Amino acid sequence: MRRSRLLVAGLIVCGLLGLIDVVMLPFGDGEHPPFAVAAAGAALGVITLAGIVPAWRGNRAGAVAVIVTRLLSGLTAVPAFFFDGVPAEAMTAAVVGVVLTLGGVALVAPALRSQS
Repeated sequence: MRRSRLLVAGLIVCGLLGLIDVVMLPFGDGEHPPFAVAAAGAALGVITLAGIVPAWRGNRAGAVAVIVTRLLSGLTAVPAFFFDGVPAEAMTAAVVGVVLTLGGVALVAPALRSQS
């Protein structure tokens, strides 16, 4: 796996999102997002951060771990769009998080193509 500028940018975006997931756990009110969702996001953030280093070094498994954990983390934000009573700030954070997640994954995914 060749380390291109796009891959580096994607890993940085995904790494920052993973770090935010981990750091935000103690700052939630337990309701928005629910504690279980925040804890799952933090666990996915830790796995993302663990996958960044091998992905940076060209390891495909690390890149796959980053992609999968970021997509799963993005999915944890989806219920915010369907439940009533979600504050506007939480909804905005969910939208921004999903958009950044999709952007980061889109930058990392092409590196997984085989180089023939």
